[in-house]
Amino acid sequence: MNKQTKTISILGATGSVGQSTLDLVRRNAGNFRVVALTAYSKVQELAADARAFGAELAVIGDVRLLPALKEALEGSGIEAAAGPSGLIEAAGRDADIVMAAIVGAAGLEPTLAAVRRGATVALANKECLVCAGDLMMHEVQIHGATLLPVDSEHNAIFQVFEFEEQKAVERIILTASGGPFRSAGIDTLRSVTPAQAVAHPNWDMGAKISVDSATMMNKGLEMIEAYHLFPVRRDQIDVLVHPQSVIHSMVEYVDGSTLAQLGSPDMRTPIAYCLAWPGRMAAPVKRLRLEEIGQLSFEAPDLERFQCLALAMAALKEGGAAPAVLNAANEVAVEAFLNQRLAFLNIGAVVQETLAACDMKAPQSLQSVMAIDGEARRVARAFADRLADKC
Repeated sequence: MNKQTKTISILGATGSVGQSTLDLVRRNAGNFRVVALTAYSKVQELAADARAFGAELAVIGDVRLLPALKEALEGSGIEAAAGPSGLIEAAGRDADIVMAAIVGAAGLEPTLAAVRRGATVALANKECLVCAGDLMMHEVQIHGATLLPVDSEHNAIFQVFEFEEQKAVERIILTASGGPFRSAGIDTLRSVTPAQAVAHPNWDMGAKISVDSATMMNKGLEMIEAYHLFPVRRDQIDVLVHPQSVIHSMVEYVDGSTLAQLGSPDMRTPIAYCLAWPGRMAAPVKRLRLEEIGQLSFEAPDLERFQCLALAMAALKEGGAAPAVLNAANEVAVEAFLNQRLAFLNIGAVVQETLAACDMKAPQSLQSVMAIDGEARRVARAFADRLADKC
């Protein structure tokens, strides 16, 4: 890695991606200087990290917690801010790299703020491209920002995609572990608990993302992201179930070659790639030993068992507001499931009903994206409440 110090801000510092990023920064302290850290509600964790890494600014998303953050930072000289305006301020600070790891639609405006100042944005927020992909990529282009994908699948594609030979690409293949219920029957899925759904067999992730993996919605959202990240048509994006999570994704070329990126399932690998780009840096991940793994297996996704993946594929094909509606409805349904108010299989039912009920006119601005998101959430909550009452 280039030894010149890079400055970095981490939006969503207390989440799994944020903590993995800080781990790499800690291990390479001479190469990075932290500018800003943000979190939604974990005041003590945020303050501790801000102190440990000498951040200039710490921002808590929940404005009610600003007094507690100021108290936790007292005497440190670290600035404190809160709410959406604080998040935008953190993203707008002069940092070489912005790790955009805020989960959900709340990450849209801060990420856009970083893009608009031409920053290098390591993107770990799905909603930026799922809900506002056309708008976001237009802003990236006109402001000269650099977008580096953090998701292991998109990062893998980024590493093996020949951008200078785009016409030679035949298709990109996103691999999926299949989650904890890859082989489960419908009867089993009817009684799935939140604890079972978040127990991913390969990856250590947050609750919401783990549920998305269990329903395979995450792979559908990644297909939508891939369409915006890479110069391919919608019909050039495929999904392949690969339970070992060793091949993180592939690019197939017109000459019959298929290039893949392999590695142990550890988010510090793609994060390290983004932090060191265009070079590489050491990461403390378990080294891949194929002789120990022995076999790699693959299968087509079962779209009947995993309704959410089928719904996401349809939303990608339809375009317009469909991806934003899909995402909002899924967030509402997953939250209801995690709160034990909605059955696992009804996550897909809420998403399907919401897609059928909402207007699919394409958003023309970030404000219209937020309006679509809000209306979809209102509709989805009504459907979720109705299904919850029947449980």
